[in-house]
Amino acid sequence: MKTSSNHLGLPTGNPIANFLVIVVGVLAIAASIVLGFFAFVIVASIVLIMASIVGLRVWWLNQRMKRQFRKNRGAGGDAPGGVIEGEYRIVADKDKDE
Repeated sequence: MKTSSNHLGLPTGNPIANFLVIVVGVLAIAASIVLGFFAFVIVASIVLIMASIVGLRVWWLNQRMKRQFRKNRGAGGDAPGGVIEGEYRIVADKDKDE
C-alpha cells in the first residue's frame, strides 16, 4: 500500500508549530546572511591589508633599486642624462641561410 501526504512539508498539523518553524527558519536564514556579510567584510579587509602591505613593499624596493641605480650610474661616469654616444656596425650571421 502506497501512502503519500499532501501537506506542504511542514512537520506538524498544528498551525502554531508551523508558524514557529517558519519564523525560526526565516531568522536562521537572516542570521546566516548577516554573518556571511560580516565574514565577507572581514576577509575582504584582510585581503586589502595584505595587498597594501605587499604593494608598499614592492614600491619601497623599487625606490631603493632606483636610488641604488642612480648612485651607481653617477659613480660609473655615464654621460649626463644616461645617453651614451658611439658608432656601431652590424655583423651578419654566417650561419644564417638566405
